[in-house]
Amino acid sequence: MKSQSERTDIFREVSGEGPAPKGLVDLIIKASVKTHVEGYYFFEPEKTFHGQPDYPFLVNIDGQAVIWRAERRKETTPVYDGQGRRDLEGGEGIRYILNKRLRLSPGPHHLIFGLPGEDFLREVTLTLIGDEVQVIEFKPVYRAKRGDAGRSFLNGVSGGQLFLNKNPI
Repeated sequence: MKSQSERTDIFREVSGEGPAPKGLVDLIIKASVKTHVEGYYFFEPEKTFHGQPDYPFLVNIDGQAVIWRAERRKETTPVYDGQGRRDLEGGEGIRYILNKRLRLSPGPHHLIFGLPGEDFLREVTLTLIGDEVQVIEFKPVYRAKRGDAGRSFLNGVSGGQLFLNKNPI
């Protein structure tokens, strides 16, 4: 239901770096999710998007909805960081990156952000201030294996946090 548009006049996608016209504000939406490569698990559920050519991200603002499909990029990163701590996104996998710039009116807005492939949905109310570029960023929380305290991208996304201009919302 949240992926269906009830309106089409709330925002429009823009490209470029120019400032928003007077009376409007630019909102940059960023998200990055890492999944295991296709075939990592012998019995992969059919509905999974892990390792697939693209990955869906849902954004709905005040009833205007869009599903963007981010393309995959194979990635291998160190399993441990420089201090010897395990990196939750370390190892061989597939990275999907969303980076969209929207133009809309300043003021309060109801935002729904979702990962349809992970059954994750988050709703927040935010207030956008004019004359400044605002940035919403999604940071995933990865699942832990049963009986294992270690979280990893290999187990899928269990949730996530949204940030507005680097502040949790």
